[in-house]
Amino acid sequence: MVPVQRFQSFDGVSIAYRTLGEGWPTLLLHGFLASAESNWFLPGIADALAQAGRKVIAPDLRGHGRSDAPTDPAAWPADVLALDQLALVSHLHLIDYDLVGYSLGARTAARMMVRSARPERLVLAGMGASGLMGAGERAAMFEDAIRHGEQARDPRSGRRVQAMMAAGNLKPEAMLGVLNAFVPTPAEDIARIDVPTLVIAGQRDDDNGSAEALAALLPDGRAQRVPGDHLSAVMEPALAAGIVGFLERTEL
Repeated sequence: MVPVQRFQSFDGVSIAYRTLGEGWPTLLLHGFLASAESNWFLPGIADALAQAGRKVIAPDLRGHGRSDAPTDPAAWPADVLALDQLALVSHLHLIDYDLVGYSLGARTAARMMVRSARPERLVLAGMGASGLMGAGERAAMFEDAIRHGEQARDPRSGRRVQAMMAAGNLKPEAMLGVLNAFVPTPAEDIARIDVPTLVIAGQRDDDNGSAEALAALLPDGRAQRVPGDHLSAVMEPALAAGIVGFLERTEL
């Protein structure tokens, strides 16, 4: 097990993170109801990046994994996840680095870009255009499932979300805080993200909209599909290979 480190974010909340390997810093942000362990370490993505000569920095987002999970609504202001990760970038004195996010992590990475982050390269995985521009029905589904479980409008989703929360020992109040902190990123802001960007998603993953549509909005974006759906794609070797291959490119 890679040792856990911690730092105090802008408001004193403790954020856990782990590092692996040596080389070019690569910040990995995981998805909703997940953790750095389940999104990056268990599927082998962190190891693949470390083997490619990179220093992986993999935090647990606020409310997830080993990071603090405050239940006070005041601890969940707008864009709080992006603010946490900008604080981590500052804490680690990162200037030259790459940024990779999956699902909620991709949304957080985009918000970091809007708020001044300047990585050399960006990967938005498990994300499409509508997922950045609005939460909409998907956020409503999650809120309903968190609040009502099997009694949700979609009992199957309710059971799945409750199972994921139980597996991750996640607090309902904190997960609702994550949803409430969402800030949409309009098309004009996406168009200002001018670093080389890979938008990569499962072939059966349009949960957050079209990866191709998102890539088309970006000045230097390209889309790639790999096997799987939104939940299974992280376990596909093709996802790790796609991320590593893009970040290793010398001509962008």
